[in-house]
Formats: sequence, structure tokens, C-alpha cells
Amino acid sequence: MENKYVDVVIEKTKKIALIAHDGKKAELLDWVVRNKEILQTHFLCGTGTTGRLIQEKTGLPVKIFKSGPLGGDQQIGAQIVDGKINMLIFIWDPLEAQPHDPDIKALLRIATVYDIPVANNLATADFIIHSRFMSEEYVHPIEDYSKQITKRVEKF
Repeated sequence: MENKYVDVVIEKTKKIALIAHDGKKAELLDWVVRNKEILQTHFLCGTGTTGRLIQEKTGLPVKIFKSGPLGGDQQIGAQIVDGKINMLIFIWDPLEAQPHDPDIKALLRIATVYDIPVANNLATADFIIHSRFMSEEYVHPIEDYSKQITKRVEKF
């Protein structure tokens, strides 16, 4: 059963995506300000407006992708697949319909497939960022999907 998994290393310096819906941007921005000392030791990225707001209001360097509805969620998902993002803090507004909801679901799905830490609210974000794992390397097994693909190909 162990050969079904592969160890993934989340390095000491985390690669964190920060995303918030319009109705939650102020909350995320306040959270970033409160946690600036911790966040400044990690690589930060974000979608469109959220990333720019964080950069402008905190002075923290943030790699900015497109706005979520313009493909930013998908860009972040691709970075997760490539191992270039290993933590997602996505403060979404559960009371507001989003026109790009399929993209949001796809992003959350890919974060789950690659078993990265995900916070969808500030309480969870606090628990993650104040965890002992934020300041050390973290190794954990995830399912080796390449073996599943090989088995599927062998069937044909």
C-alpha cells in the first residue's frame, strides 16, 4: 500500500496564495496586516485586486495573477499542480453568488487533490499560520496519481 503514495515536501518557506471575494477583501487585508511579521518570511501571491491591495497596503511583495473571474483562480490552480504554490488562503463569501463559481470549485478541488493546507475562513487561516509547521519543513504522503495513469494506459 505504501507504493501507492509519494512523499511531498512543503519547504520551510511556504508559497502562499491569498484570495478573497470582494465582500471579504477588507477582512483578508486586516488579517494580512495582523500577520505581516509571519507572512513576510514566505512567498506570497494572489489574484488581481486582492494581490494588489495586499501589496499596496502592506508593502509585502506579492506575485499578482489575473483577477479570479478572468482566469486567476485557474492560474493559481496550475501553480498548485506544478508545486509552485503549497498553501491556499481563500476567504470566500458564502452569502454572495459568484459568476466564476465553477473556477472556484475547480481550484478547491485541485488544492484537495494535491493535499495542500487550505483556509476558507479567518479562523482556519489563524490555526494554519500559527501552527508549528509554518516555521519548519513539512513532509507528507499524497497519492501517486501517475501510477493510476500508468494503469489506465496499460488497459488499452
